[in-house]
Amino acid sequence: MIWLLLLGLITYFIVQRVTGITRTPIWALWFVAMLPAFSLVGWTLAFRGQRPMPPELVILMFVLCLSLYLYLIQRGRISSTSAIDAVPQGQTPGTETPTDPQVEPSVLRPINKAEESSLQTCFPWSVYYLQNLEYRPQAVICRGQLRTTPEVAYQTIRENVEGKFGDRFYVVFQEGVNDKPFFALVPNPQASGEDKQTRKSLTRPGIAIALAVMTLFTTTLAGLQIIGKELDTDLSVLPQGLPYAIALMTFFSVRAAGHYFTARRHQIATTLPYFIPVIPLPLLPVGTVGAFIQIRSPIPSRKALFDFGVVGAIAGLVIALPLLLWGLDHSTVVNLPQRPGLFDFQALNPRFSLLLAVCSKLTLGSELIAQKAIRLHPVAVAGWIGLMFTAFNLMPVGQLDGGRMVHAMFGQRTGAAIGQVSRLLLLALAFAQQHLLVWAILLLLLPATDEPALNDVTELDNARDVVGLIILALLLMVILPAPKVVLAWLNL
Repeated sequence: MIWLLLLGLITYFIVQRVTGITRTPIWALWFVAMLPAFSLVGWTLAFRGQRPMPPELVILMFVLCLSLYLYLIQRGRISSTSAIDAVPQGQTPGTETPTDPQVEPSVLRPINKAEESSLQTCFPWSVYYLQNLEYRPQAVICRGQLRTTPEVAYQTIRENVEGKFGDRFYVVFQEGVNDKPFFALVPNPQASGEDKQTRKSLTRPGIAIALAVMTLFTTTLAGLQIIGKELDTDLSVLPQGLPYAIALMTFFSVRAAGHYFTARRHQIATTLPYFIPVIPLPLLPVGTVGAFIQIRSPIPSRKALFDFGVVGAIAGLVIALPLLLWGLDHSTVVNLPQRPGLFDFQALNPRFSLLLAVCSKLTLGSELIAQKAIRLHPVAVAGWIGLMFTAFNLMPVGQLDGGRMVHAMFGQRTGAAIGQVSRLLLLALAFAQQHLLVWAILLLLLPATDEPALNDVTELDNARDVVGLIILALLLMVILPAPKVVLAWLNL
């Protein structure tokens, strides 16, 4: 039941990530995502654990629930600029063409005839030769021929549009069919006084501080559980949980700060980082699921999209690795249990991860040999959790850090394809490495694509591409088990 509660909580936060692209109620998505777990628990209770559920029924149940989950997302999908190029003229994805004569023409024509003439002058023929305009309820589509570099074209036309219309529209430059990029003018809701007032309320330091204090308390309780202490009525033991709490909160704070200041540097509106405290569970004493910020404005370019993803990953690795190495140096070697677990901090099998195996051997040396495990120091626990959290967010799927990175490196469509393939590969690997099964299931719940950047055509420079490939290679070192040849070399 404890695992069911934990899985339900994690699933809820993951399902929340798709609420921006679908109108389907979050409770319905959560229930469908949790239905396999509920069914497995119900079967176990009904047969009192004496008869396992047939594998064929388990596979069928997962396939049906996943199909229903994706269907509910698609059924209530909110139209966005990423779907503009795929619908007929005058129709929005998920809506029908209005036939009511009472519908005002301005709903389908965001600009009038005079403004249309002004818009056409915003496209110099030597930069982007405008051929036709298409009107949608959510945008004005401007199609033509690109005559210069994408960066110059976007900069020139955005400045021209802002000179004519101010902040009335977002100027979106997106990849189209047949490698013909197009512009879209999307009404800017932040141009209204009400939304400007909403943007002022993004920073709520009182809430951020209160959540951080609550998280410090819950992670301190988790730290006590890790060292085998109980709070009860003796408050004098409370400081003994602080090493784990401070180490873990430092990791999440630095990672969230990297996201926040990167967003500020690229003029992206975001909330402050908010910690999410969780009551520590006996089988998984963590105390928090991280610190998160919410993006409240479009990302301006693929460069900003990449920076936002990679800075969080680098900040996490820069903190998690030293914490892990210091903690491993103060850990002890114990006998390997018969059924070691990924979260068994009292006897962790370092062979679960190539990077963990190398780090463990570097710090523990000849003490760590085959058939031995590690009783982690609380700081090492924080470092290992931080490393796994960073690795999960580096998966190239949707709005995770890795998903943003591959989108920025290869484009939205190719990035989405990479995400789909990655999810299937991880699911296949999970059948051999069962500790990855939870990861695989959680990734299947996430949408494979994220929202396009305003300038989603200009490609990255070579330096960012190299950094992205190196970071993704580190991901493989975390999630892949140590090969036998490496274990033999390390005497593990």
